[in-house]
Amino acid sequence: MDDETDWQHYRSFLAVLEEGSLSAAARSLGLAQPTLGRHVQLLEAALGTTLFTRSPTGLAATDAAKALRPFVESMRASAQAIDRHAHASRDTVAGTVRLGVSEVIGIEVMPAILASFRQAYPGVVVELVLSDRNQDLLQRDADVAVRMVAPVQEALLARRIGAIELGLYAHPSYLERRGEPRQVSDLASYDLVGFDEALPYIRRMSAGMPPWHRDMFALRSNSNVVQLAAVRAGFGIGFCQVPLAIREPVLARVLPSVSLPLECWVVMHGDLRSQPACKALFDALVEGLLSYLA
Repeated sequence: MDDETDWQHYRSFLAVLEEGSLSAAARSLGLAQPTLGRHVQLLEAALGTTLFTRSPTGLAATDAAKALRPFVESMRASAQAIDRHAHASRDTVAGTVRLGVSEVIGIEVMPAILASFRQAYPGVVVELVLSDRNQDLLQRDADVAVRMVAPVQEALLARRIGAIELGLYAHPSYLERRGEPRQVSDLASYDLVGFDEALPYIRRMSAGMPPWHRDMFALRSNSNVVQLAAVRAGFGIGFCQVPLAIREPVLARVLPSVSLPLECWVVMHGDLRSQPACKALFDALVEGLLSYLA
Protein backbone atom coordinates (compact mmCIF):
# COMPACT_ATOMS: atom_id res chain seq x y z
CA MET A 1 0.00 0.00 0.00
CA ASP A 2 1.19 3.54 -0.76
CA ASP A 3 1.52 5.51 2.50
CA GLU A 4 0.86 8.71 0.55
CA THR A 5 -2.61 7.69 -0.65
CA ASP A 6 -4.67 10.88 -0.93
CA TRP A 7 -7.48 11.35 1.63
CA GLN A 8 -9.64 12.48 -1.28
CA HIS A 9 -9.49 8.94 -2.67
CA TYR A 10 -10.85 7.53 0.59
CA ARG A 11 -13.49 10.27 0.65
CA SER A 12 -14.64 9.29 -2.83
CA PHE A 13 -14.64 5.61 -1.86
CA LEU A 14 -16.89 6.35 1.15
CA ALA A 15 -19.27 8.41 -0.99
CA VAL A 16 -19.69 5.50 -3.43
CA LEU A 17 -20.37 3.18 -0.49
CA GLU A 18 -23.05 5.49 0.87
CA GLU A 19 -24.66 6.49 -2.45
CA GLY A 20 -24.40 3.18 -4.31
CA SER A 21 -23.26 4.59 -7.66
CA LEU A 22 -20.51 6.73 -9.16
CA SER A 23 -22.95 9.31 -10.49
CA ALA A 24 -24.74 9.82 -7.16
CA ALA A 25 -21.46 9.90 -5.27
CA ALA A 26 -20.03 12.48 -7.68
CA ARG A 27 -23.08 14.71 -7.19
CA SER A 28 -22.83 14.47 -3.40
CA LEU A 29 -19.18 15.59 -3.47
CA GLY A 30 -19.52 18.10 -6.29
CA LEU A 31 -17.03 16.21 -8.46
CA ALA A 32 -17.09 15.04 -12.06
CA GLN A 33 -17.98 11.36 -12.35
CA PRO A 34 -14.74 10.46 -14.23
CA THR A 35 -12.71 12.15 -11.49
CA LEU A 36 -14.46 10.22 -8.76
CA GLY A 37 -14.10 6.98 -10.71
CA ARG A 38 -10.38 7.62 -11.08
CA HIS A 39 -10.09 8.16 -7.31
CA VAL A 40 -11.60 4.73 -6.67
CA GLN A 41 -9.33 3.09 -9.25
CA LEU A 42 -6.24 4.69 -7.71
CA LEU A 43 -7.30 3.56 -4.26
CA GLU A 44 -7.85 0.01 -5.48
CA ALA A 45 -4.41 0.06 -7.06
CA ALA A 46 -2.81 1.39 -3.88
CA LEU A 47 -4.54 -1.22 -1.73
CA GLY A 48 -4.07 -4.05 -4.24
CA THR A 49 -7.68 -5.17 -4.03
CA THR A 50 -11.09 -4.73 -5.72
CA LEU A 51 -13.49 -2.56 -3.78
CA PHE A 52 -16.62 -2.62 -5.98
CA THR A 53 -18.26 -4.90 -8.50
CA ARG A 54 -21.09 -3.97 -10.84
CA SER A 55 -24.59 -5.25 -10.02
CA PRO A 56 -28.04 -4.71 -11.56
CA THR A 57 -28.74 -2.02 -8.95
CA GLY A 58 -25.43 -0.20 -9.20
CA LEU A 59 -22.08 -0.84 -7.56
CA ALA A 60 -21.82 -3.60 -4.95
CA ALA A 61 -19.21 -3.33 -2.21
CA THR A 62 -16.82 -6.26 -1.91
CA ASP A 63 -15.91 -7.83 1.41
CA ALA A 64 -12.69 -5.82 1.33
CA ALA A 65 -14.66 -2.58 0.97
CA LYS A 66 -16.98 -3.50 3.83
CA ALA A 67 -14.02 -4.27 6.08
CA LEU A 68 -12.38 -0.97 5.17
CA ARG A 69 -15.50 1.15 5.78
CA PRO A 70 -15.29 1.71 9.57
CA PHE A 71 -11.69 2.85 9.29
CA VAL A 72 -12.52 5.34 6.55
CA GLU A 73 -15.53 6.61 8.52
CA SER A 74 -13.17 7.21 11.44
CA MET A 75 -10.82 9.09 9.08
CA ARG A 76 -13.73 11.27 7.95
CA ALA A 77 -14.75 12.04 11.54
CA SER A 78 -11.18 13.03 12.35
CA ALA A 79 -10.93 15.19 9.23
CA GLN A 80 -14.16 16.98 10.19
CA ALA A 81 -12.89 17.52 13.73
CA ILE A 82 -9.62 18.93 12.36
CA ASP A 83 -11.58 21.28 10.13
CA ARG A 84 -13.69 22.50 13.03
CA HIS A 85 -10.57 22.94 15.11
CA ALA A 86 -8.82 24.91 12.37
CA HIS A 87 -11.75 27.28 11.94
CA ALA A 88 -12.21 27.97 15.63
CA SER A 89 -10.05 30.80 16.89
CA ARG A 90 -8.38 30.32 20.25
CA ASP A 91 -8.88 33.99 21.04
CA THR A 92 -12.56 34.36 20.11
CA VAL A 93 -15.56 32.17 20.86
CA ALA A 94 -16.39 31.14 17.32
CA GLY A 95 -16.55 28.01 15.22
CA THR A 96 -18.76 24.95 14.81
CA VAL A 97 -19.62 22.57 17.66
CA ARG A 98 -21.40 19.26 17.12
CA LEU A 99 -23.80 18.54 19.99
CA GLY A 100 -25.33 15.12 20.60
CA VAL A 101 -28.41 14.81 22.83
CA SER A 102 -31.34 12.48 23.39
CA GLU A 103 -34.56 13.09 21.49
CA VAL A 104 -36.68 14.47 24.31
CA ILE A 105 -33.92 16.69 25.66
CA GLY A 106 -33.11 17.88 22.14
CA ILE A 107 -36.68 18.78 21.23
CA GLU A 108 -38.18 19.82 24.55
CA VAL A 109 -35.27 21.33 26.51
CA MET A 110 -32.47 22.33 24.14
CA PRO A 111 -34.23 25.06 22.10
CA ALA A 112 -34.46 27.48 25.05
CA ILE A 113 -30.89 26.74 26.18
CA LEU A 114 -29.49 27.15 22.68
CA ALA A 115 -31.47 30.35 22.09
CA SER A 116 -29.80 31.93 25.13
CA PHE A 117 -26.44 30.52 24.08
CA ARG A 118 -26.83 32.06 20.60
CA GLN A 119 -27.43 35.49 22.08
CA ALA A 120 -24.25 35.20 24.15
CA TYR A 121 -22.09 33.61 21.43
CA PRO A 122 -23.33 34.60 17.96
CA GLY A 123 -20.10 33.36 16.40
CA VAL A 124 -20.75 29.71 17.30
CA VAL A 125 -22.66 27.39 14.96
CA VAL A 126 -24.25 24.38 16.68
CA GLU A 127 -24.83 21.11 14.83
CA LEU A 128 -27.54 19.34 16.86
CA VAL A 129 -27.70 15.54 16.56
CA LEU A 130 -30.64 13.72 18.18
CA SER A 131 -30.24 10.10 19.24
CA ASP A 132 -31.13 8.04 22.28
CA ARG A 133 -27.98 5.98 21.67
CA ASN A 134 -24.74 7.41 22.99
CA GLN A 135 -22.56 9.14 20.41
CA ASP A 136 -18.93 8.03 20.54
CA LEU A 137 -17.05 11.17 21.58
CA LEU A 138 -13.72 9.40 21.27
CA GLN A 139 -14.49 8.85 17.58
CA ARG A 140 -15.77 12.45 17.42
CA ASP A 141 -19.35 11.55 16.47
CA ALA A 142 -20.03 14.65 18.57
CA ASP A 143 -17.87 17.28 20.28
CA VAL A 144 -20.16 17.78 23.28
CA ALA A 145 -23.00 15.54 24.42
CA VAL A 146 -25.76 15.26 26.98
CA ARG A 147 -25.90 11.66 28.16
CA MET A 148 -28.43 9.80 30.24
CA VAL A 149 -25.80 7.38 31.63
CA ALA A 150 -22.51 8.01 33.41
CA PRO A 151 -19.55 8.13 30.99
CA VAL A 152 -16.92 5.42 31.35
CA GLN A 153 -14.17 6.63 28.99
CA GLU A 154 -11.34 8.26 30.92
CA ALA A 155 -10.56 10.66 28.06
CA LEU A 156 -13.88 12.47 28.54
CA LEU A 157 -14.50 15.62 30.56
CA ALA A 158 -17.80 15.07 32.39
CA ARG A 159 -20.13 16.99 34.69
CA ARG A 160 -23.01 15.25 36.43
CA ILE A 161 -26.19 17.34 36.33
CA GLY A 162 -28.28 15.07 38.51
CA ALA A 163 -31.10 12.58 38.19
CA ILE A 164 -34.15 13.61 36.17
CA GLU A 165 -37.23 12.06 37.76
CA LEU A 166 -39.53 10.10 35.46
CA GLY A 167 -43.17 9.49 36.35
CA LEU A 168 -46.26 7.99 34.78
CA TYR A 169 -48.57 10.47 33.05
CA ALA A 170 -51.73 10.57 30.97
CA HIS A 171 -53.86 13.22 29.31
CA PRO A 172 -56.88 14.18 31.47
CA SER A 173 -59.22 13.20 28.63
CA TYR A 174 -57.90 9.64 28.77
CA LEU A 175 -58.38 9.45 32.53
CA GLU A 176 -61.92 10.78 32.14
CA ARG A 177 -62.68 7.91 29.76
CA ARG A 178 -60.91 5.12 31.62
CA GLY A 179 -60.65 6.27 35.20
CA GLU A 180 -57.43 6.53 37.17
CA PRO A 181 -55.40 3.45 38.22
CA ARG A 182 -55.18 3.07 41.99
CA GLN A 183 -52.28 0.62 42.18
CA VAL A 184 -49.53 -0.65 39.92
CA SER A 185 -51.33 -3.93 39.19
CA ASP A 186 -54.21 -1.92 37.67
CA LEU A 187 -51.96 -0.87 34.78
CA ALA A 188 -52.51 -4.22 33.07
CA SER A 189 -55.99 -3.08 32.05
CA TYR A 190 -54.90 0.30 30.64
CA ASP A 191 -53.47 1.39 27.28
CA LEU A 192 -49.76 1.71 27.98
CA VAL A 193 -47.16 3.48 25.84
CA GLY A 194 -43.59 2.20 25.94
CA PHE A 195 -40.44 1.05 24.20
CA ASP A 196 -40.05 -1.54 21.48
CA GLU A 197 -36.46 -2.39 22.40
CA ALA A 198 -35.07 -2.17 25.92
CA LEU A 199 -31.89 -0.18 25.36
CA PRO A 200 -29.14 -0.52 27.99
CA TYR A 201 -30.05 2.74 29.76
CA ILE A 202 -33.66 1.55 30.06
CA ARG A 203 -32.58 -1.72 31.67
CA ARG A 204 -30.31 0.08 34.14
CA MET A 205 -32.88 2.72 34.98
CA SER A 206 -35.81 0.32 35.51
CA ALA A 207 -33.98 -2.20 37.70
CA GLY A 208 -35.97 -2.72 40.88
CA MET A 209 -39.20 -1.11 39.67
CA PRO A 210 -42.50 -2.94 39.09
CA PRO A 211 -42.57 -4.87 35.77
CA TRP A 212 -42.60 -2.59 32.72
CA HIS A 213 -41.95 -4.62 29.57
CA ARG A 214 -42.88 -4.46 25.89
CA ASP A 215 -45.57 -7.15 26.08
CA MET A 216 -47.65 -4.76 28.22
CA PHE A 217 -47.68 -1.92 25.70
CA ALA A 218 -50.54 -1.02 23.37
CA LEU A 219 -48.13 1.29 21.52
CA ARG A 220 -44.44 0.49 21.18
CA SER A 221 -41.77 2.82 19.84
CA ASN A 222 -38.05 3.25 20.41
CA SER A 223 -38.60 6.99 19.96
CA ASN A 224 -39.25 8.68 23.29
CA VAL A 225 -40.64 11.66 21.38
CA VAL A 226 -43.25 9.42 19.75
CA GLN A 227 -44.16 7.99 23.14
CA LEU A 228 -44.53 11.46 24.64
CA ALA A 229 -46.65 12.63 21.70
CA ALA A 230 -48.96 9.64 22.12
CA VAL A 231 -49.44 10.37 25.83
CA ARG A 232 -50.14 14.02 25.05
CA ALA A 233 -52.72 12.97 22.45
CA GLY A 234 -54.64 10.88 24.99
CA PHE A 235 -53.58 7.44 23.72
CA GLY A 236 -52.82 6.10 27.17
CA ILE A 237 -50.33 6.10 30.04
CA GLY A 238 -46.58 6.44 29.65
CA PHE A 239 -43.47 7.86 31.25
CA CYS A 240 -42.57 11.54 31.07
CA GLN A 241 -39.80 13.62 32.64
CA VAL A 242 -41.32 15.25 35.72
CA PRO A 243 -39.67 18.67 35.17
CA LEU A 244 -41.12 18.70 31.67
CA ALA A 245 -44.59 17.69 32.84
CA ILE A 246 -44.56 20.38 35.54
CA ARG A 247 -44.05 22.97 32.81
CA GLU A 248 -46.86 21.40 30.78
CA PRO A 249 -49.88 21.09 33.09
CA VAL A 250 -51.94 19.46 30.34
CA LEU A 251 -50.57 16.12 31.56
CA ALA A 252 -51.77 14.49 34.78
CA ARG A 253 -49.54 12.26 36.89
CA VAL A 254 -50.83 8.84 37.88
CA LEU A 255 -49.45 6.50 40.54
CA PRO A 256 -47.02 9.08 42.00
CA SER A 257 -45.24 6.34 43.92
CA VAL A 258 -43.81 5.09 40.62
CA SER A 259 -40.65 7.12 40.12
CA LEU A 260 -37.52 6.40 38.08
CA PRO A 261 -34.20 8.29 38.13
CA LEU A 262 -32.73 9.19 34.74
CA GLU A 263 -29.08 10.21 35.09
CA CYS A 264 -28.01 13.33 33.20
CA TRP A 265 -24.40 14.20 32.33
CA VAL A 266 -22.74 16.79 30.11
CA VAL A 267 -19.60 15.38 28.51
CA MET A 268 -16.98 16.33 25.93
CA HIS A 269 -13.64 15.02 24.75
CA GLY A 270 -10.88 16.21 27.07
CA ASP A 271 -8.82 17.43 24.12
CA LEU A 272 -11.49 20.06 23.40
CA ARG A 273 -11.39 21.82 26.77
CA SER A 274 -9.00 24.41 25.27
CA GLN A 275 -11.44 25.19 22.43
CA PRO A 276 -13.43 28.30 23.47
CA ALA A 277 -16.57 27.36 21.52
CA CYS A 278 -16.74 23.83 22.95
CA LYS A 279 -16.01 25.04 26.47
CA ALA A 280 -18.64 27.80 26.21
CA LEU A 281 -21.31 25.36 25.03
CA PHE A 282 -20.34 22.84 27.71
CA ASP A 283 -20.76 25.49 30.42
CA ALA A 284 -24.05 26.75 28.94
CA LEU A 285 -25.46 23.21 28.90
CA VAL A 286 -24.50 22.66 32.52
CA GLU A 287 -26.17 25.91 33.59
CA GLY A 288 -29.29 25.34 31.48
CA LEU A 289 -29.83 21.74 32.54
CA LEU A 290 -29.30 22.54 36.23
CA SER A 291 -32.02 25.17 35.83
CA TYR A 292 -34.27 22.60 34.12
CA LEU A 293 -33.92 20.25 37.10
CA ALA A 294 -34.38 22.99 39.70
